[in-house]
Amino acid sequence: MSGVATPLFAAPGGVELVAILLLVGLLFGAQKIPKLARSSGEAIGEFRKGREKTRQELEELRDEE
Repeated sequence: MSGVATPLFAAPGGVELVAILLLVGLLFGAQKIPKLARSSGEAIGEFRKGREKTRQELEELRDEE
């Protein structure tokens, strides 16, 4: 063994990314993609808010001890 770690998953390259975007366009249609992107962005924002709230609560509990 050479001792070099290989990643489990590689990021998609240019051709793969174009194929994925084309597939998404065909599956969802051009009109639904903005709605999908908007709802995904909102979900990520809510996740970040929840993560930050949980982090603050854990810090408060740690400070009380």
